[in-house]
Amino acid sequence: MATWTIDPMHSEIGFKVRHLVISNVSGKFTEFEGTVTADKDDFSDAKASFSADINSISTGPAQRDEHLKSADFFDATNHPKLTFESTSITPKGGDEFDMTGNLTIRGVSKPVTLNVELGGIGPNAYGQTVAGFEINGKINRKDFGLNWSAVTEAGGIVVGDDIKLHISAELVKQA
Repeated sequence: MATWTIDPMHSEIGFKVRHLVISNVSGKFTEFEGTVTADKDDFSDAKASFSADINSISTGPAQRDEHLKSADFFDATNHPKLTFESTSITPKGGDEFDMTGNLTIRGVSKPVTLNVELGGIGPNAYGQTVAGFEINGKINRKDFGLNWSAVTEAGGIVVGDDIKLHISAELVKQA
Protein backbone atom coordinates (compact mmCIF):
# COMPACT_ATOMS: atom_id res chain seq x y z
CA MET A 1 0.00 0.00 0.00
CA ALA A 2 1.34 3.41 -0.97
CA THR A 3 1.12 6.38 1.39
CA TRP A 4 0.99 9.94 0.05
CA THR A 5 1.14 13.16 2.09
CA ILE A 6 -0.09 16.58 1.08
CA ASP A 7 2.62 19.10 0.18
CA PRO A 8 1.49 22.38 1.78
CA MET A 9 3.93 24.40 -0.34
CA HIS A 10 2.15 23.29 -3.52
CA SER A 11 -1.44 22.94 -2.31
CA GLU A 12 -4.30 25.25 -1.40
CA ILE A 13 -7.46 24.68 0.61
CA GLY A 14 -9.93 27.33 -0.51
CA PHE A 15 -13.59 28.28 -0.22
CA LYS A 16 -16.11 30.84 -1.48
CA VAL A 17 -19.31 32.08 0.10
CA ARG A 18 -21.91 34.55 -1.16
CA HIS A 19 -21.85 38.01 0.38
CA LEU A 20 -24.98 40.16 0.25
CA VAL A 21 -26.30 37.76 -2.43
CA ILE A 22 -24.39 39.76 -5.07
CA SER A 23 -20.74 38.75 -4.81
CA ASN A 24 -18.40 36.14 -3.36
CA VAL A 25 -15.88 36.28 -0.55
CA SER A 26 -12.96 33.89 -1.00
CA GLY A 27 -10.74 32.47 1.68
CA LYS A 28 -8.31 29.70 2.45
CA PHE A 29 -6.67 27.78 5.24
CA THR A 30 -2.89 28.20 5.27
CA GLU A 31 -2.03 25.43 7.75
CA PHE A 32 -3.23 21.92 6.97
CA GLU A 33 -2.11 18.32 6.64
CA GLY A 34 -3.39 15.24 4.91
CA THR A 35 -2.60 11.66 4.03
CA VAL A 36 -3.89 9.39 1.29
CA THR A 37 -3.32 5.64 1.11
CA ALA A 38 -3.98 3.57 -2.00
CA ASP A 39 -3.09 0.15 -3.35
CA LYS A 40 -3.95 1.07 -6.93
CA ASP A 41 -1.87 3.50 -8.99
CA ASP A 42 -5.02 5.25 -10.27
CA PHE A 43 -6.21 6.02 -6.68
CA SER A 44 -9.52 4.23 -7.33
CA ASP A 45 -9.26 2.59 -3.89
CA ALA A 46 -7.90 5.61 -2.03
CA LYS A 47 -8.57 6.46 1.61
CA ALA A 48 -8.02 10.07 2.63
CA SER A 49 -7.56 11.87 5.93
CA PHE A 50 -7.25 15.65 6.17
CA SER A 51 -7.25 18.42 8.78
CA ALA A 52 -6.96 22.20 8.70
CA ASP A 53 -6.08 24.61 11.51
CA ILE A 54 -9.02 26.99 11.99
CA ASN A 55 -6.68 29.72 13.27
CA SER A 56 -5.00 29.74 9.84
CA ILE A 57 -8.12 30.98 8.05
CA SER A 58 -7.34 33.85 5.70
CA THR A 59 -9.90 35.93 3.81
CA GLY A 60 -7.90 39.16 3.60
CA PRO A 61 -9.09 41.56 6.30
CA ALA A 62 -7.86 40.57 9.78
CA GLN A 63 -11.11 41.79 11.37
CA ARG A 64 -13.18 39.37 9.26
CA ASP A 65 -10.75 36.50 9.95
CA GLU A 66 -11.04 37.10 13.71
CA HIS A 67 -14.84 37.09 13.43
CA LEU A 68 -14.70 33.76 11.54
CA LYS A 69 -12.52 32.27 14.30
CA SER A 70 -14.96 33.44 17.00
CA ALA A 71 -17.87 31.53 18.51
CA ASP A 72 -20.14 33.19 15.91
CA PHE A 73 -18.62 30.88 13.28
CA PHE A 74 -15.86 28.27 13.73
CA ASP A 75 -15.27 28.72 17.49
CA ALA A 76 -11.53 28.04 17.09
CA THR A 77 -10.94 28.16 20.85
CA ASN A 78 -13.07 25.05 21.40
CA HIS A 79 -12.76 23.49 17.94
CA PRO A 80 -9.27 24.30 16.62
CA LYS A 81 -9.39 21.96 13.60
CA LEU A 82 -11.73 20.83 10.88
CA THR A 83 -11.27 17.27 9.65
CA PHE A 84 -12.27 15.03 6.76
CA GLU A 85 -12.09 11.21 6.77
CA SER A 86 -13.08 9.43 3.58
CA THR A 87 -15.46 6.48 3.75
CA SER A 88 -15.76 5.53 0.06
CA ILE A 89 -14.54 6.42 -3.41
CA THR A 90 -16.50 5.86 -6.61
CA PRO A 91 -14.81 6.08 -10.02
CA LYS A 92 -16.78 8.26 -12.47
CA GLY A 93 -14.70 7.51 -15.54
CA GLY A 94 -11.38 8.80 -16.74
CA ASP A 95 -9.50 10.45 -13.90
CA GLU A 96 -12.60 11.57 -11.96
CA PHE A 97 -13.97 10.17 -8.72
CA ASP A 98 -16.61 10.94 -6.13
CA MET A 99 -15.10 10.74 -2.66
CA THR A 100 -17.54 10.53 0.23
CA GLY A 101 -16.47 11.05 3.79
CA ASN A 102 -17.22 12.63 7.12
CA LEU A 103 -16.45 16.32 7.44
CA THR A 104 -16.24 17.59 11.01
CA ILE A 105 -16.54 21.30 11.79
CA ARG A 106 -17.26 22.67 15.28
CA GLY A 107 -17.60 19.11 16.55
CA VAL A 108 -20.41 18.36 14.07
CA SER A 109 -19.76 15.50 11.63
CA LYS A 110 -21.74 15.20 8.40
CA PRO A 111 -21.24 13.09 5.28
CA VAL A 112 -20.14 15.06 2.22
CA THR A 113 -19.29 13.99 -1.31
CA LEU A 114 -16.45 15.72 -3.13
CA ASN A 115 -15.64 15.59 -6.84
CA VAL A 116 -11.99 14.58 -7.25
CA GLU A 117 -10.01 14.87 -10.47
CA LEU A 118 -6.54 13.35 -10.77
CA GLY A 119 -4.42 15.81 -12.75
CA GLY A 120 -1.46 13.51 -13.18
CA ILE A 121 1.43 11.69 -11.57
CA GLY A 122 5.12 12.36 -12.14
CA PRO A 123 8.46 13.30 -10.59
CA ASN A 124 9.13 16.62 -8.86
CA ALA A 125 12.45 18.51 -8.86
CA TYR A 126 13.71 16.35 -5.97
CA GLY A 127 13.05 13.04 -7.71
CA GLN A 128 10.00 12.29 -5.58
CA THR A 129 6.81 10.95 -7.14
CA VAL A 130 3.96 13.45 -6.84
CA ALA A 131 0.28 13.40 -7.80
CA GLY A 132 -1.91 16.43 -8.44
CA PHE A 133 -5.61 16.68 -7.66
CA GLU A 134 -8.42 19.22 -8.06
CA ILE A 135 -11.20 18.69 -5.53
CA ASN A 136 -14.54 20.49 -5.49
CA GLY A 137 -17.62 20.33 -3.34
CA LYS A 138 -20.34 22.32 -1.63
CA ILE A 139 -21.61 22.32 1.93
CA ASN A 140 -24.27 24.21 3.83
CA ARG A 141 -22.55 26.08 6.67
CA LYS A 142 -25.59 25.80 8.94
CA ASP A 143 -25.33 21.98 8.83
CA PHE A 144 -22.13 22.41 10.86
CA GLY A 145 -23.38 24.97 13.38
CA LEU A 146 -21.99 28.02 11.54
CA ASN A 147 -25.27 29.82 12.14
CA TRP A 148 -24.32 33.48 12.51
CA SER A 149 -26.40 35.66 10.26
CA ALA A 150 -27.31 39.26 9.82
CA VAL A 151 -29.79 41.04 7.61
CA THR A 152 -29.14 44.35 5.87
CA GLU A 153 -31.49 47.32 6.20
CA ALA A 154 -32.91 46.37 2.79
CA GLY A 155 -33.62 42.83 4.03
CA GLY A 156 -30.75 41.07 2.27
CA ILE A 157 -28.71 38.27 3.82
CA VAL A 158 -25.11 39.20 4.67
CA VAL A 159 -23.62 35.67 4.43
CA GLY A 160 -24.93 32.91 2.16
CA ASP A 161 -25.55 29.42 3.49
CA ASP A 162 -23.73 27.48 0.76
CA ILE A 163 -19.95 27.29 0.84
CA LYS A 164 -18.12 26.18 -2.29
CA LEU A 165 -14.96 24.22 -1.57
CA HIS A 166 -11.97 24.09 -3.92
CA ILE A 167 -8.81 22.23 -3.08
CA SER A 168 -5.72 22.05 -5.25
CA ALA A 169 -3.59 19.32 -3.75
CA GLU A 170 -0.17 18.00 -4.60
CA LEU A 171 0.63 14.76 -2.82
CA VAL A 172 4.12 13.33 -2.32
CA LYS A 173 4.56 9.55 -2.33
CA GLN A 174 6.34 8.37 0.79
CA ALA A 175 9.21 5.90 0.42
